[in-house]
Amino acid sequence: MSWNEPGGGKKDPWSGRDDQQGPPDLDEAIRSLQEKLGRIFGGGGGGSDGNNDSSSGAPLKSLGYLGAGVLVLWGLSGFYIVDEGNRGVVTRFGKYVETTDPGLNWHVPGPIEQVEVVNISQQRFLEVGYRSGGGGQAVGSVPKEALMLTKDENIVDVRLAVQYQVKDAKQFLFNIYNPAATLSQVTESVERGVIGHSTMDFVLTEGRTEVVAEIKKEIQTIMDSYQSGILITSVNLQDAQPPEQVQGAFEDAIKAREDKQRLINEAEGYSNDVIPKARGAAARKIQEGEGYKSRVMSAAEGDVSRFSQLLTEYAKAPEVTRQRLYIQAMEEVLGKTNTIMVDVKGGNNIMYLPLDKIARQLPLESHSEIASAPAANAATANQEANVASEDVRSVARGRDVRGR
Repeated sequence: MSWNEPGGGKKDPWSGRDDQQGPPDLDEAIRSLQEKLGRIFGGGGGGSDGNNDSSSGAPLKSLGYLGAGVLVLWGLSGFYIVDEGNRGVVTRFGKYVETTDPGLNWHVPGPIEQVEVVNISQQRFLEVGYRSGGGGQAVGSVPKEALMLTKDENIVDVRLAVQYQVKDAKQFLFNIYNPAATLSQVTESVERGVIGHSTMDFVLTEGRTEVVAEIKKEIQTIMDSYQSGILITSVNLQDAQPPEQVQGAFEDAIKAREDKQRLINEAEGYSNDVIPKARGAAARKIQEGEGYKSRVMSAAEGDVSRFSQLLTEYAKAPEVTRQRLYIQAMEEVLGKTNTIMVDVKGGNNIMYLPLDKIARQLPLESHSEIASAPAANAATANQEANVASEDVRSVARGRDVRGR
């Protein structure tokens, strides 16, 4: 039967007293709680009146032990471990206190102080101009970010990948609300500025490395000015190409540029082949000229020396020197002709024998026979020559007698 039903005696379940409509007794509730705690911690339950003092002191002591245990557990909860490559940022009621290094650390447990661990060695990745799918494969361009206007008023589709890491955990957490979004906007802004100061051919061909280096430098400068605590480790130009609408024309331009470069290389190869040969021939001519110069100068110096010696001898004996020079000159001149001078013995006239004309008048067969005559006819030919000489001498004597 329920306590408030008719016939239930109207006994409430709290106080156990009959006919009481007021609130439960607070002292009795406290006493009941003390008894329960005493039983839990080994104290007496409801003893005699002589043990009331000891019964009331045991719960208080138990509460002290309980509070001390709770306090110890609360203090032990402040220990935390920071792994290698991480930093712990301690805040007290939201305000920065310190940055802790890797290892075992302690802070005032919550809700007073909180610790947020930041990974400073992790390489973070940011995509600008495209989005990649699984495995890092590019799935498509984002035209709003990728299309850039160059200096020569052309449009290029540029896709950039930025890798960065945290260099200052405090700045990374407190100075910028959303570091990734801020870095993305800064990268896009810097990229448009750098490409806007470059031509399309420079961006697509030989200037890719320079463009990437300039973008990385400017991004780092701006993020440092924000005190973002971010370090840009690398900037990679994933792709740079003209828009799809002009791909065909651009490929034709590339082929023409390649043909131009090929012809330039062929011309340079021909130049490298011809120029060394020409330089070698020129060096040979120069050496020959130097040799001729040395030879002529040496000959001239020799002539000068010989003339000086002759002059010295001429000064000593002019007549003898003059006669010797005349004889040497005549010997040199007559040695180059076919003329033979015969001095007739005992006579005053000198006979001239035109042997060159006589030799031309002889038939060619006689020349061949004389050239092929055996050695046995040599004596006969000498005798005939002696007879002819005697005849010549006789004729010369007859002329001499008639002349007298």
